Amino acid sequence: MDYKESFGFFAPLLRNKYSLSLILFFVWIVFFDTNSLIERTFHLRQVHQLEKDKMFYEEKIREDRAKLEELESNPANLEKFAREHYLMKKDNEDIFIVDHR
Repeated sequence: MDYKESFGFFAPLLRNKYSLSLILFFVWIVFFDTNSLIERTFHLRQVHQLEKDKMFYEEKIREDRAKLEELESNPANLEKFAREHYLMKKDNEDIFIVDHR
């Protein structure tokens, strides 16, 4: 089996030093370089996920600011919030906690 039979179509490409250099360059860029295409794809996915997280947290911040504004504007809402979340009570009250899991 000679050289042409084993590589077929690629035999002339492998004999030409410029095409061989170009092939090696692409292999290097795709797999081995610090900023390889594989790393770049991974980082782009990571950026996309972080942007989605950012949008989620910005929405959460808007909701929490609205709740905070509501609590600060009305003392009755503040008392209700304290009773529900921190189990605060008045001196003459009893609290019964019902777990509905």
